Amino acid sequence: MMKTQWPLSQNPQVMSGTVVFAGTRVPVSNFFDYVEGGYTIEQFLAGFPGVSHEQINALLEMLREDLREKEVQFNPRSEVRDKPK
Repeated sequence: MMKTQWPLSQNPQVMSGTVVFAGTRVPVSNFFDYVEGGYTIEQFLAGFPGVSHEQINALLEMLREDLREKEVQFNPRSEVRDKPK
């Protein structure tokens, strides 16, 4: 699998240390707010032209890899997930 360039940055002197897309002042939380609000990736990118499609893809790939790691660690016999109340 090809390694992607780190798409995020965090610096106490940029946006008070908020995690942003590398090379921008755009908080990553803005992307999630847009998606949760029903906007498309293309609409987000149109509103924040400093963020590249490659950065979004790299972020999503990072999240995918994180989920894969968690799936490997998950033992269904020892944990209860989403148990109905």
